[in-house]
Amino acid sequence: MAGTNTDLTGGMAARAHALMPEVTRDLSDLVRCASVSLPGHPEAPVRVAADRTLALFKKYGISAARFLEIPGGYPAVYAEIPAPPGAPTVLLYAHYDVQPAKREDGWATDPFVPVEKAGRLFGRGTADDKSGILIIAAALALFSGHPPVGVKVVIEGEEETESHLDAYVAAHPGFFACDAFVILDNGNLAVRQPALTTSLRGVVSCTLDVSTLDHPVHSGMFGGAAPDALVALIAILSTLHDPSGRVAVRGLRVSAPPESEYPEALYREGAGILSGTGLTGTGPLGARLWSEPSVSVIGIDAPSVAGSANILIPRARAKVSLRIAPDADPARELSLLMAHLRAAAPWGAKVEVTETGRSAGFVCPAGHPATAAAKEALAAAFNSPVREKGSGGSIPLLSLLHAAAPQAGFVLIGAEDTACSRIHGTNESVDLGEVERCITGLALFLELFPGKMGD
Repeated sequence: MAGTNTDLTGGMAARAHALMPEVTRDLSDLVRCASVSLPGHPEAPVRVAADRTLALFKKYGISAARFLEIPGGYPAVYAEIPAPPGAPTVLLYAHYDVQPAKREDGWATDPFVPVEKAGRLFGRGTADDKSGILIIAAALALFSGHPPVGVKVVIEGEEETESHLDAYVAAHPGFFACDAFVILDNGNLAVRQPALTTSLRGVVSCTLDVSTLDHPVHSGMFGGAAPDALVALIAILSTLHDPSGRVAVRGLRVSAPPESEYPEALYREGAGILSGTGLTGTGPLGARLWSEPSVSVIGIDAPSVAGSANILIPRARAKVSLRIAPDADPARELSLLMAHLRAAAPWGAKVEVTETGRSAGFVCPAGHPATAAAKEALAAAFNSPVREKGSGGSIPLLSLLHAAAPQAGFVLIGAEDTACSRIHGTNESVDLGEVERCITGLALFLELFPGKMGD
């Protein structure tokens, strides 16, 4: 690629390729740890994953790796390699905790017994985000522990739950000072199609409690005039979208649409949309997914079908999650959502709306030397032009990192291809070739970044 030393690229790629058998074994060992950090799950597997992550970095030549104790939470794995004179410092981030997974959810195999098939490694956490850990460790190993930049490594243990690292960053901003953050918790739309994620939506949520009666009553004797709380709840929730499926909460912010588009066929495949089922919303698909709000009902408390009886239900409850535009104010968007839910109550039903969470979105600083270095490095590693895209997901930590180092650039990359990785879903997997290309790309970035900072 123009501006990149082909000997350097070839050498990095060859060394990354030689490491892949070891990388695959180590990734498989990490996946065997059922490191679910959410409350109610056992702590022991999470602690084992932390231990294995620490041992892995030492094995790959990062002798300074140690535990960073996070008050109230699981430890982070931390390492710091001082910068050579005049060189910038890069902070590399990933996480070792994972989402819950059970075979009976629809997995083809045990989610915590990794299986390699057709160049992909299947198992919970293969993509999100244990692949990110191996990409960081292997890229640093290519320099025998002496990269051309200063490096800080932070591997978190609570990204998938309410993170205690957030408060730690806010209380110790100097600890996270650097010239660029590289977040290895993202990916391309499809394998071999390199992309930089430049924005992420935020998320707010609330619970909606609806009450209409002070006790259950016979649906035959009282049905027809007495209001049913579950029916009232359904009526309220039905107002969240217009007939096309667009969010109907008025006043929510919409950001400028991204330059890149999301191919519909690729989106349908990745989402597993059934044949003949239409898409919701209108307008460019990338805008719907990356810069506009979307709302979901992520839980309902109501009688199960198996336990149903001929009664009117006195109380029903739901949790509503709203993804917000990357540059939207979470407090404002949540207020609009909660007001909408209250106003939509039918028949004078008693409605209580309670906030359960809010996190801001993020827009990467434009024009930073880190972005230029990342584009050149990825283009060389993937032998393909690099696009910029958004992400519909959220990483609340990014805003806190930005506050800790306001002048730093952000590079969001990884091996979590949207088309096939199925992160948070059943049969999660990672393309091992994508892991290899990301290792090469990250190593090239570390080589190129000092020169871009000097331009």
